Amino acid sequence: MLKEKLEQVETRIANAAARAGRKRADITLLAVTKKFPAGLIQEAYSLGLREFGENYVQEFEAKRVELGNLSGARFHLIGHLQSNKAKIAAGIFHVIQTVDSQKLARRLDAEQKQLDVMIEVKLSDEDAKAGAAPEEVPALVEVIRGCANLRLLGLMTMPPWSDDAEPSRPYFSKLRALAEANGLQHLSMGMSHDLEVAIEEGATMVRIGTALFGPRIKA
Repeated sequence: MLKEKLEQVETRIANAAARAGRKRADITLLAVTKKFPAGLIQEAYSLGLREFGENYVQEFEAKRVELGNLSGARFHLIGHLQSNKAKIAAGIFHVIQTVDSQKLARRLDAEQKQLDVMIEVKLSDEDAKAGAAPEEVPALVEVIRGCANLRLLGLMTMPPWSDDAEPSRPYFSKLRALAEANGLQHLSMGMSHDLEVAIEEGATMVRIGTALFGPRIKA
């Protein structure tokens, strides 16, 4: 049941924050609802969740029609965004967490809509992972800060998958150092299996899907 799972996740976040000497209020729970129906988003909203993450522009574009007006809800794109879908994405999301190039930043800015954005950083050598290289971040930060319609929140990353949470730690630590070096406050990192390590390393947003909703529905 979603209510019980949410309580369990909240307990994990609160305990991790306490161990790290941090406030629970400083950590945002982003409910990852990709591949789940609009009805589940509405149920999560009714339980108090307000921040939702989706991976695919077209999937959410279709789902959004069924959601009506969920006052105060914010939808984050956490999947890779192609420049040719920037217009659609800017129209349906409040936050784009996966800006990884100057070209994409300028495309989003050109839509004349106020958007919160994050820079996705690729810290692993996995071909499947997207993101800007660490050495590209300072210039990308400068470009985004020069965009009138974009507000840069911070950085996001996705480390290589592991059943064990601990291998994620060095990636989270690197992201935190990169954010500090560029004067950025927010860190979107950590998922269901490694949220505790992410919080210990400074995450201000954890992206939780499986621990809330169970395994994703297969297409």
